[in-house]
Amino acid sequence: MGLFTSINIAASGMSSQRLRADVIADNLANASTTRTNEGGPFRRSEVIMRPRVDAPFWRSPFLPEGLDNGLGQGVRVVEIVKDYRRENKLVYDPTHEDAIKSGPREGYVEMPNVDVVSEMVDMLSATRSYEANAAVIEGAKSMFQRALDIGNR
Repeated sequence: MGLFTSINIAASGMSSQRLRADVIADNLANASTTRTNEGGPFRRSEVIMRPRVDAPFWRSPFLPEGLDNGLGQGVRVVEIVKDYRRENKLVYDPTHEDAIKSGPREGYVEMPNVDVVSEMVDMLSATRSYEANAAVIEGAKSMFQRALDIGNR
C-alpha cells in the first residue's frame, strides 16, 4: 500500500460527494419547475456510485473469502440518472399556466417528484460523508508529519 493511497481513496470520496451535493442542489432549485426543455415537469436526479475495482491490492484478514473484492480503492460516480420510480405530484391550481386543460384531471398541475425534506436529508448525508473523507486526509497528513518528525530525530 503506497504512501498516498489513503489520500487518494478519501479524495475519490470527496469528489463523488461534492458531485452528489451539486445534484441535490439542482433538485432543490427545480422543486417547483413545471416546464422543462424536454417537456413536462422536472424529474429529480440521482447519483449512482460504485466502488473502484481495478485489481485488489489489499485483503482484510477478517473478511471471509469473496467479500473483499476491490476493498480499499475508493469510489467513482458511474452515472447521474433521472428518477422515474417516484410519481409526480398533482396539485390543484386551475389558474396555473401549466394546468391540465381537459379530462378528469382538469385544473391540476403536474409538479416535480422532488421531496424537499428527503433532499435535505440527502444533502446532510453528502455533507457528512465529505467531512469524514476530509478528516481522513487530515489524519493521513498528521501521520505523515509525525513520521517525518521521527525521521528527523
